Amino acid sequence: MKKIQFLTYSLAIIFLCSSWTMQEEWKEKIDHEVLSMAEAGHEVSCLVLMKEQADLSQAQWIKDKNEKGQFVFDQLKNTAVRSQQNLQQILNEEEIAFRSFFIVNSIHLKANLQLLERLASDNTVKGIHPNPYTPMEMPVKKQATGFLRMVEWGIAKINADAVWALGITGENVIVGGQDTGYEWDHPAIKERYKGWDGTNADHNYNWHDAIHELNPLHNDTLPDPNPCGLESVVPCDDHNHGTHTMGTMVGKEGTDEIGVAPGAQWIACRNMDRGWGSPATYIECFEWFLAPTDIANANPDPSKAPHVIANSWGCPEIEGCNPGNFAMMEMAVNNLTAAGVFVVVSAGNSGPSCNSITNPAAIFENSFTVGATNSVDTLASFSSRGTVTSDGSNRMKPNVSAPGVFVRSCIRDGGYATWSGTSMAGPHVAGVVALMIAADPTLAGDVNRIADILEQSAAPAYSEDTCDGTAPTTFPNNQVGYGRVDALAAVNWVLSSTKNQEITLGNVYPNPFQNELFIEGENLNGAVTFQLFDAVGRLVYSSQWEAVASQLHILATPNLTSGVYFYKIQTEEGIQQGKLLNF
Repeated sequence: MKKIQFLTYSLAIIFLCSSWTMQEEWKEKIDHEVLSMAEAGHEVSCLVLMKEQADLSQAQWIKDKNEKGQFVFDQLKNTAVRSQQNLQQILNEEEIAFRSFFIVNSIHLKANLQLLERLASDNTVKGIHPNPYTPMEMPVKKQATGFLRMVEWGIAKINADAVWALGITGENVIVGGQDTGYEWDHPAIKERYKGWDGTNADHNYNWHDAIHELNPLHNDTLPDPNPCGLESVVPCDDHNHGTHTMGTMVGKEGTDEIGVAPGAQWIACRNMDRGWGSPATYIECFEWFLAPTDIANANPDPSKAPHVIANSWGCPEIEGCNPGNFAMMEMAVNNLTAAGVFVVVSAGNSGPSCNSITNPAAIFENSFTVGATNSVDTLASFSSRGTVTSDGSNRMKPNVSAPGVFVRSCIRDGGYATWSGTSMAGPHVAGVVALMIAADPTLAGDVNRIADILEQSAAPAYSEDTCDGTAPTTFPNNQVGYGRVDALAAVNWVLSSTKNQEITLGNVYPNPFQNELFIEGENLNGAVTFQLFDAVGRLVYSSQWEAVASQLHILATPNLTSGVYFYKIQTEEGIQQGKLLNF
């Protein structure tokens, strides 16, 4: 009898413990900050991340940018519609406002503790993360001038004006910017706005405003404190920062040359309320750039996506962004890159300390991160340095550097100002990308090749620092990356890539790889030489074989350390080059 009683008590204890564990499991999906605020009785702005994410692995084999973008859009959209159906039904029934994202399969909403429990208990949900507002890193304003000058020093330093002399100014290329907004009718950028035909303005597919509510961190007392209001249907800048960055990409007023690619057109998205954004506003703009919509935020069209976007903002952990939502932002960057859009990101202004590139989106592998240099090609003291430690990756950053000290560009009300910051450097690189694609339209959508050329063609730049073992005399390093971007060298590299020099021979995969690589392709015939170089250009692996078209060849690549590698395939038909990541 006692044995039976003891067994009964034991089973009861196990059942109670199991029930308690099951009751608490939902809490494990919720970020500590979100849960703490909800338990204190607050309604919390958060991002609900779904377990299922789209498989975009086949996008890398699609060469045409529009086809690539359509494939990625369809995969992302279909995955989100299918997997979010049940949650959206619940939210609609409860009359809870929300915004669905597909570039990262997630939902943005405000939730109390009861709703959080219901959402987290759903087995389709992977996690619930905070959506804090974060401040833009402000550039240093040195002077404001209204007079006109000729070519700005940064334009001349990177030899952009020499590219113009070749008849290449960025024609037929679309650049994008997400920032504090843009004064679209400023004389320096109005003629380059894609929505302006010389007579009328059409903002459909050319402008999106992701600011749906005022940022509470401003502690506003006025009823309408933002000069642009909310959800503006006309491009508007509530701060000046965005207009300044766009001017560096495409600006020109008369003989005043302030933009790297004055022949390119621009589209834009506002992601900050007077300099304050949040993960949701940044993700919303990334999503819009993948498939721009009309002003009613309907009828998305990936064929209208830009070729390159500049991101002169950061999302610092000290303000609430943490490793829990780093992954969501990185997913957005990765998916946009998979769609063939080149993502340029400013490194940040937290130098001169090493390991000061700490914030999304500058920390990510697929972000092309840019530091700031001065007129004598020396790294600015404020420019953030690598390696990246905030996400545990220890990856080398920045990729390159560009002029970012005393950069003059346009601001609101038709004015001009001279500012310093990596926010000024990033747009220089975005403009160079536009020049490269204008020189060779087949580069459109080939983000890896664009990155390779920018890095390999960079000019030396200097710093006094040694960060994590990378000396200032070795390139790339954690201070200036591969060096200061050079538009003329990059464009000449592009123009020299004729059919006999660089062609598509075959597929090299997987990427990332570990221990072995697979190579196959219809154009791989006869004698093949494969070479693998490390990030500083040293040959670390070489193999030769006789290839038969479409026959798979396997290369064993053991004992390679983690990091970025560059490969070269050479046959009698030509050369193929690319970048690989080993982990």
